Amino acid sequence: MSLGSSLSDARRRSGLTQEAVAERLGVSRQTISKWETDETLPDIHQAKRLSSLFGVSLDELVDFDLEVAEIEDAIARVSEEAAAKVDWTAVWAKQYPVLASYPDEVDVGPYMDGLREMLARLRSEHGYDEQDALLVLKDILGRCWQA
Repeated sequence: MSLGSSLSDARRRSGLTQEAVAERLGVSRQTISKWETDETLPDIHQAKRLSSLFGVSLDELVDFDLEVAEIEDAIARVSEEAAAKVDWTAVWAKQYPVLASYPDEVDVGPYMDGLREMLARLRSEHGYDEQDALLVLKDILGRCWQA
């Protein structure tokens, strides 16, 4: 999430319009719009006034992870056609070398059989297409890892 998105969300949660915020801060509605679209940034004094107006701490208002936001934006800009050309395993193996080495060490057949069964079950029981079933199974595996 960007700072602008954070400002917009906080304003909406407060039930205020851009016009109302602008009036209270003594700026134009266009200024508020530019802050919310990340075209410009409020100065620290205005940011403190915004946090007070929205009833959140300044930390909460500006707490967004720029690196995560940049990654999310980059992923959103990649077309399906371009993504299909990328060897994602090779890309991730740069950070996680086990992805490149495990095929020589693990008999994947039994795992693939079990995963195929799970995918088929997701498709038949929930009506997911192949891709959606794979995404759901991937998410379930991620939740198991986090638990």
